[in-house]
Amino acid sequence: MNDVTAAPVALTPALRGTLISVPQPQMAVVINAATGVPAKFYYPFAQWLAVERDAAVLCWDYRDFGASGQPGGSRATMTDWAIHDAAAARDWLRAHFPELPLWMIGHSLGGMSAGFQPGMDCVDRVITVAAGHGHLSAHPWPFRAYAALLWYVAGPLSCLRRDHFPAARFGLGQSLPKGVFRQWRRWLLSRGSLPADPALGGLAQPGYSGPLTLVAMADDIMMPAPCVEKMAAWFPRAQVEHRLLRPADAGLESLGHVRVFSPRNAAIWPALIA
Repeated sequence: MNDVTAAPVALTPALRGTLISVPQPQMAVVINAATGVPAKFYYPFAQWLAVERDAAVLCWDYRDFGASGQPGGSRATMTDWAIHDAAAARDWLRAHFPELPLWMIGHSLGGMSAGFQPGMDCVDRVITVAAGHGHLSAHPWPFRAYAALLWYVAGPLSCLRRDHFPAARFGLGQSLPKGVFRQWRRWLLSRGSLPADPALGGLAQPGYSGPLTLVAMADDIMMPAPCVEKMAAWFPRAQVEHRLLRPADAGLESLGHVRVFSPRNAAIWPALIA
């Protein structure tokens, strides 16, 4: 990977990212992160993708998170992250590589947001990973009991005397702005999920109509495969392909919800983008 470069970039006054690219890219890819996962976690995957597909890959952080700032005192919401920030990152990459095919790879929140973003007609392919129409009741036991305790009791209490949500205490990545946590909680306690949240403005119309790959992990207890499959209804005009990845298929022990992008699971990466 000696020919791969990584350059910090300012996407907007509020958003920072890193462009990982080969010298003459043949395509552009924006990676939209999961909630609580900083952009730097995706660097190894982005470097591999840059070489594998001769790509320019943008990894970036949502506002007031990771390289884009601190969550303390932030007024950011999931709507800001999923709609405004994601669209700004996508449009920045489109503007810098206007002649190249554009892919969006969305992990969890980063994939769920695609159904609500305007201007998706500029994207040539969307791949969502561990993204779906989730609800507390979809979690398997005993994780469901832990999740219920988190969303109903521990999470709200942890924010009472703080200006942020201490996500790391609960194994949910890095600290989040309070508004992000509260809207995230609302989604997972509503059977209508994101489409039922008026703050998101409803599913984009007419919506994305290109190739859409919905990737689920067989051992993902946070977003089980049926939730991923259910999200296809958010994209009635898309050309949908469902893909279920099993750790054993690549000789791996586990994939889970987040670690599918870990270097230790690189053997499964070709299946993500096939």
